[in-house]
Amino acid sequence: MHKIVSFGKVILAGAGCGDPELITVKAARYLQEADLVITDRLVSKSILDTYVSSETPIIYVGKQCKQKGSTPQENINQLLVDYAADKKLIVRLKGGDTAFFSNILDELQTLISAGIRYEIIPGITAASGASSYAGIPLTARGYATSVRFLTSYNDKVVDEAYWKDLANTADTLVFYMSSNTIDLVVDKLKSYQISNDKKIAVVSQATTPQQQIFIGSFDNYDEELKGKTFLSPSLVIIGKVVALHESFNWFNSKNNDEYYFKPVEELVQNVLPKQAVC
Repeated sequence: MHKIVSFGKVILAGAGCGDPELITVKAARYLQEADLVITDRLVSKSILDTYVSSETPIIYVGKQCKQKGSTPQENINQLLVDYAADKKLIVRLKGGDTAFFSNILDELQTLISAGIRYEIIPGITAASGASSYAGIPLTARGYATSVRFLTSYNDKVVDEAYWKDLANTADTLVFYMSSNTIDLVVDKLKSYQISNDKKIAVVSQATTPQQQIFIGSFDNYDEELKGKTFLSPSLVIIGKVVALHESFNWFNSKNNDEYYFKPVEELVQNVLPKQAVC
């Protein structure tokens, strides 16, 4: 890629996982200073309304698996280069944290190739937010000594040897982007005799007023959770620690079926025309 002689700076920042108060002070400061904000779908509108000047353009580049209107990663990469070339301070705002399943690698490679300065600001990832707001300590003493962060958005991501390992580990398992394939996840773990003292939690729209929590067991999965549709985003937690939810569930949500984060297709139709559009 052509080297830029005069350019601005890109801030790759995590916005937290829903509750707008979970954004870091540093990310909020950069949003106030930004010349341009390029934001994911899973960012609270309240964050943008509170910290971004009404005169600062916002470009929405949301993604949602298999949904019409998702922005290709190549388009996002090019936006970063094009606007940085104008000596702008750009905040690339990502839902959750910048390092957890956020496609940051492609953007980092693009920035380095173009010679553009950048900074990475961490955020509260969905695993931390969902487990905290569900009262499920991921590594509670006596229940788990470690935690694994995974994704299983199709049946090719994890091989059979690893499924067997996952079924027999004492680690807490946290699956991102896997609520649509949870039936497959459960079938795989059951096929390798996962212990029945482990439970399943699906936390939908974590840390928001629309948070919902669904708890199930492997013995009764077919009756409790199989075939159920969960609102996006949803996180799956599996392990002995899930049982702690009953004792430590402190967050009272509305527990309804309304979207907190609008689906990509609806966002494109109803929100984008009011802002800068790629």
